[in-house]
Amino acid sequence: MQVSDFDFDLPEELIAQEPPAERGRSRLLVLSRSTGGITHATFDRLGEFLRAGDLLVVNNTRVLPARLLGHRVPSGGAVECLLLRELPGPESHWEALMHPGQKLKPGAQVRFERGGIELRGEILDRHFYGRRTIRLWAPDSRSVADAIDAIGHIPLPPYIHRDDRPEDHERYQTVYARSRGSVAAPTAGLHFTDETFADLDRRGIERAEITLHVGYGTFKPVRTDRVEDHVVDPEVFTVGDAATAAITRALRERRRVIAIGTTTVRTLESLNVDAEGVLHPASGQTALFIYPGREFRIVSGMVTNFHLPKSSLLMLVAALAGRERVLHAYREAVANRYRFYSYGDAMLIL
Repeated sequence: MQVSDFDFDLPEELIAQEPPAERGRSRLLVLSRSTGGITHATFDRLGEFLRAGDLLVVNNTRVLPARLLGHRVPSGGAVECLLLRELPGPESHWEALMHPGQKLKPGAQVRFERGGIELRGEILDRHFYGRRTIRLWAPDSRSVADAIDAIGHIPLPPYIHRDDRPEDHERYQTVYARSRGSVAAPTAGLHFTDETFADLDRRGIERAEITLHVGYGTFKPVRTDRVEDHVVDPEVFTVGDAATAAITRALRERRRVIAIGTTTVRTLESLNVDAEGVLHPASGQTALFIYPGREFRIVSGMVTNFHLPKSSLLMLVAALAGRERVLHAYREAVANRYRFYSYGDAMLIL
């Protein structure tokens, strides 16, 4: 299968640079898996397209303000650090992308400051592609986590061509975000509001939560010619007792399991279903790459945003709904001036 089979024309002005004026008022394109039929709506009407007994599964990860701006010690040269993930252990050691990479060798000292709050770091090891292992500490009594929250910037995606602003700390976060650890939002969830959930509750639509911490690899381009040669970076997930029990019940009762976002799809389809049709709690890493030809065992529908041409996320969506139908829906979205990517509009596939 060729990566070029997942290309489409996208005018640059349709790439959303700002969130909608009001959360929950994005447009919604509804695509039928069985017929390819398309309906245009708004996201606050989501419940009209679902039915009692549907189980929505959301990813409750929380985005870290993981972009730190500072300088080298003692030279004062500018430094940028993107925290990718905290490493296990008693000290605050992180895998990070550092710039400028050439000058930041093991032993180099850095300092990040903002609003009178300070965070210090030491490069412990260097890896490929600008990655470093860095130890962080706060010179005062506050925790490293509190210092990161106070001085860090929201790491907006590379296709949003502006600096982050204070409002991004709230808008680039789902209303149900709880578990710290992502460097990018599970953006399909950005459309939900408390009012939307209240409407879904009234309609008898159930909900469960999982956690997958979105890594920088979500922006990794597919550089191979063959789809099958691409490798997805591993990401950490946790699925607890309540979620697996709810999903097991839904599958046994032949109710629809609708994943909110590609991260949730990848997490659910990474789980094992035993011979009796039971899912068990699990945690670990998944590097599951879903593309057309994949047989879905758990997910029967999804809410998602509109993705990059030739991206692994577009391939996942095409695996669920069919490549031709998805590309037709994308052409329809372009023709109707839908907004694309993280702060863009939404798609419901059933």
